[in-house]
Amino acid sequence: MWLRDPFPRLYPDGDFQMACDRFFGNPYDSDNWVNGGFTYVRSNNRSIEFYKFWHKSRLDYPDLHDQDVFNRIKHEPFISEIGIQMRFFDTVYFGGFCQTSRDINLVCTMHANCCIGLDKKLHDLNLVLDDWRKYLSLSEPVQNTTWSVPMKCLED
Repeated sequence: MWLRDPFPRLYPDGDFQMACDRFFGNPYDSDNWVNGGFTYVRSNNRSIEFYKFWHKSRLDYPDLHDQDVFNRIKHEPFISEIGIQMRFFDTVYFGGFCQTSRDINLVCTMHANCCIGLDKKLHDLNLVLDDWRKYLSLSEPVQNTTWSVPMKCLED
């Protein structure tokens, strides 16, 4: 769910930029747990070669989702060889249900990651929308605001 314009938060030097399920503090660290829910790619020879490699790698992992294939290949030597500049978004700005944004004053997007089931996702995304509407109705920014989510997405 887009809450604010995310484009000012893009890294100017990144060819391939992706949101995270878990962000560990360093946008250059490919050990961040990625989430394909928000991805920005600059079209150039490096990104084209990367996507060809990623697509071809699906054959090596036929039972895996594209995000899981990405996690398998992101440390491959070929990635360094083509010189693609990967960046990973801080969950403060690109939050999700795995690691919600800590600051409603900064968040740009929220993703229903780490949630299984469409009904649960819709329920909790509606809570995000309710929280956002309440936030927008305030006359001044608030500190230490917490999200109402996830709720259903935490159920077993």
